[in-house]
Amino acid sequence: MPTGLSLHVGLNTVDPARYEGWDGQLQACENDARDMAALARARGFSDTVVLTADGTVENVTAELRRAAGRLGDGDILLFTYSGHGGQLPDTAGPDRERDRKDETLVLFDRQFLDDELHREFQRFQNGVRILVLLDCCHSGTGIESLANLLTPDALRAQFGTPDPGGVEAASRLMPVLQQDRVFARDRAFYEELRREVREDGAGPGPGAVLIGACQDNQLASDGDVNGLFTARVLDVWGGGAFEGDLRGFHRAVQKRMPAIQSPSFHTTGAPSPDFLGQRPFTV
Repeated sequence: MPTGLSLHVGLNTVDPARYEGWDGQLQACENDARDMAALARARGFSDTVVLTADGTVENVTAELRRAAGRLGDGDILLFTYSGHGGQLPDTAGPDRERDRKDETLVLFDRQFLDDELHREFQRFQNGVRILVLLDCCHSGTGIESLANLLTPDALRAQFGTPDPGGVEAASRLMPVLQQDRVFARDRAFYEELRREVREDGAGPGPGAVLIGACQDNQLASDGDVNGLFTARVLDVWGGGAFEGDLRGFHRAVQKRMPAIQSPSFHTTGAPSPDFLGQRPFTV
C-alpha cells in the first residue's frame, strides 16, 4: 500500500522586520491550508499544517526533507502553499529563466526561490509522485504594467477596484516596491544562494505536477474564506465527486476562473502516464 504525506503551508502575514516594514496581511491563507489538509486527510494522506509564524524557510525545508526521508517508490507527496508570491531578478543569464526572474514563495522570514523548491524535490526518490498546488501570485510584470494591460472593468470585476494600490491589497502579490527594496538589501545573499543551489546539481528528479493559481505574469486573488483558486479547487473536487485525471482537474478549475487569473499546469521530472492519469489526491 503506497504512503501519502501532505504538507500545507498558509501565511496570513510575514515578519515585517525581514520585509522592510511590510507585514503582507492576507485573510484566507491559513484557511486554505487547513481546508486542503482536511481534503488530504479524507483521501488517506498523513497531513502536516504549517501556519504563518511557523512558515519559515527552516521549518518548511525541514518538513520537506522529513517527507523525502520517508517516501519511496510509488508513494506520493502533496504540497500546498497559500500566501504571497514574489519575483527576484535572475542575474545568472537568460538560459536560467526565460523571463530573467526567479519566482518565489514569500515565507515568514524570507523569499524561498523556485530553485530551492526544485532542489528539495530532487531529494525524493525517483519513484515518488509529487503534486503541488500553489495559491499565490507570480507577477513578473508588476502591478503597474498589469494595470496598463487590463481594463479598469476587468480589474474591478476580480479585485473590486481598478486602482493598483487596491489591487495589491486584494491580491497575493508582494508589492513591487517591497520586492525591489528587499532584493537591493539582500542581493548578495540571493546571488550566493542561487550559486549554491545550482551547484548542487540539475538532475530532473522525481515526477512532479504543479497546478498554480495563475501564470507567472498574473495575480492571484485573496478572499474572505479561501483564496479564489483554492475555493475553485474545493468546488471542482466536490468532496470527492470529481472523477477525471490531473489534466482534466486543471481544466475544470480553469473554466471556473476569470480570464485574468488562468491557472497553470506544469510538470518536471517526467511524471509517469499512470500518475498523470490518476484522480487528483490519489494515494
